[in-house]
Amino acid sequence: MIKLKNTFLLLFLFFGLNQGFSQVYKFKTTGLSVAAKDANGKYGDWSELKLVNILINLDTNKNRIVIYSEAIQLFEIVEYLHAEESETDLIYPFVCKDNNGEDCTLSFITRKNQENRKQLYIKYDDRVLVYNVVNFE
Repeated sequence: MIKLKNTFLLLFLFFGLNQGFSQVYKFKTTGLSVAAKDANGKYGDWSELKLVNILINLDTNKNRIVIYSEAIQLFEIVEYLHAEESETDLIYPFVCKDNNGEDCTLSFITRKNQENRKQLYIKYDDRVLVYNVVNFE
């Protein structure tokens, strides 16, 4: 009986502590803008900022980023790239595959000179999307 209690206690502690160390970051979007490459391979102008209120989860345990837009966007993290820091930006980039199997790079960027404004860039070969984001509690 004591052995059974100890086993349950160990399982409870293992699963409880495992959840305690999970790395899930939640964000809420405030705006969305898009730019596409033209025939010359150069990005055109950014679209007008569209006000959007969407939840985003970055889950490092499941190696995925989920954007809960009208059509849910699921990005599988293939590679965690090194964070980059400059005088103006702090960048956390990820190499990903979206739910259509298309390769892309997602980068969470903090703009130091803009009162630490946060953005999420989703870069494909032919287009880039940017969401303005805030931390979500």
